Amino acid sequence: MKAIVTLVLANSFLLFPVWVLNRGFKPHLLALETAILTAAFLLFPGGRLTRVAARLSGLLVVTISILQLGDTTARMSLARPLNLYLDLQLVSSVVNLLHGTLGELVGTIAVASGILLYGFVAILLGSLLGTLHPETGNRQQKMVSALLLVIALVAIPLRWMHPHGVVLGLPAVQLTRDQVKHVSSMILENERFAREMEHVPGQYEETDGLLAGLEGRDLIMAFIESYGISAIEDERYAPVIRPRLKSMDAELEEAGIHVVTGKLIAPSQGGMSWLGHGSILSGLWLENQLRYDLLLASDRQTLVDDFKAAGYRTTAIVPAITMAWPEGDRFGYDQIYAFHDIKYEGPSLNWVTMPDQFTWSYLEQTVRKESSRPLFAEISLISSHAPWTPILPVIEDWSAIGNGEIFDPFRDAGEAPEDLWRDGDRVREHYALAVGYAIDAMASYAERYLNEHTVLIALGDHQAAPLITGQDASRAVPVHVIARDLEVLTPFLDWGFLPGVLPPSTEEIRQMDAFRDWFVNAYSGKKEERPSP
Repeated sequence: MKAIVTLVLANSFLLFPVWVLNRGFKPHLLALETAILTAAFLLFPGGRLTRVAARLSGLLVVTISILQLGDTTARMSLARPLNLYLDLQLVSSVVNLLHGTLGELVGTIAVASGILLYGFVAILLGSLLGTLHPETGNRQQKMVSALLLVIALVAIPLRWMHPHGVVLGLPAVQLTRDQVKHVSSMILENERFAREMEHVPGQYEETDGLLAGLEGRDLIMAFIESYGISAIEDERYAPVIRPRLKSMDAELEEAGIHVVTGKLIAPSQGGMSWLGHGSILSGLWLENQLRYDLLLASDRQTLVDDFKAAGYRTTAIVPAITMAWPEGDRFGYDQIYAFHDIKYEGPSLNWVTMPDQFTWSYLEQTVRKESSRPLFAEISLISSHAPWTPILPVIEDWSAIGNGEIFDPFRDAGEAPEDLWRDGDRVREHYALAVGYAIDAMASYAERYLNEHTVLIALGDHQAAPLITGQDASRAVPVHVIARDLEVLTPFLDWGFLPGVLPPSTEEIRQMDAFRDWFVNAYSGKKEERPSP
């Protein structure tokens, strides 16, 4: 009986993450590793060495289970498998997300509880394994144990012969094999990335008429969190998002403002938005953390340097950055406005440190008034970041926004994240509403503040997690380019963008890394003088 309990417990721990990912007891019902482990300890004699081996085995099983859970989480949230070589450094980001979503106290309790649970289960499983040794003279138990071990070992080649079998699985072996592959691939990544940097243009400061096509206009590049193409094309979200876009189009047209729209492929999904930012800025495809780190460690110039060389003041507004951000210094912005640099007196809204409308207001009322030089501003908008509660209205009177105290009534508004996230359908409903708010706030800003001397590029940083989009969704994101002068948008039209707020339906979509080289070349060169009126 004890052997059955041990087998079921160990098996459940190894396969539970797989069952979560597949939403049911599939594709495997039995992890062969647990059958072998249980059978082996049924044969081992009692003693100190067996107890030590049992405790180590219990620790190993629970550790592999946690890694399996990490793999499931990565697949559901980032649309890719776990890569320990890269993802261990993201643990601190996960802890920060818990603190931001649940609060410091509850987040700390959650982390501590997880660690205690890990230790308790490892000790429990190790204790059970350590007491499975056969009783003296019990030949029948030894024979049964040996038979189980033989059956489990024979089942392994059968499992490989039928890889899609439902019953038998080798999750621990598969996880180990995958991680070895990832490590091997990452070791080669250094060499591949170095070759790419040699062949992809990286310096444009000597370009004739660098960015002269902008004619000294401010360029605002605003990344909208989790604004993927699914928000427009998925039938679950289109009824919410498309009317907002059409309303934006009508309002901007009435105000004499033009919009063209395209789409780009982002390197990540569900998170790690800095990979998209870095790909746009560098002109390199940063599809994983290692490539991003290699970029930071290099002396390669970026779009920030291009604008500085063209005489622009460069700024990053990053309200989600609450700790030191050396990456910003590496990119070389003249000024960085992180959370603690922004004079915001309103409430935090779960993970969101400040609503998008305040960020837009701060850009206009503070950042754009600090210099007479043209401005390149990169903005990270975060109201559409999970957990997507509460959903705010756009305040019509922008002059009332001030230091953000006007948002105090929303301090405890909406559902608590832990309540909302119990229902997947309602989570998806709130996702659409949050993206809708981000679009409305951006449209309201453009209608009110976009003048003849400004070009606004508003694009998604990545698609939302597979929970929202489905496992097979495209990684494309919409890109809206907005200006009062239609002529300044002509290069985008030549690049395949369409007038209006909806992107083209073409299946040939460029990646984000294509943007920098195209943009610099499209907007550089001697500008023909316009005839006098």
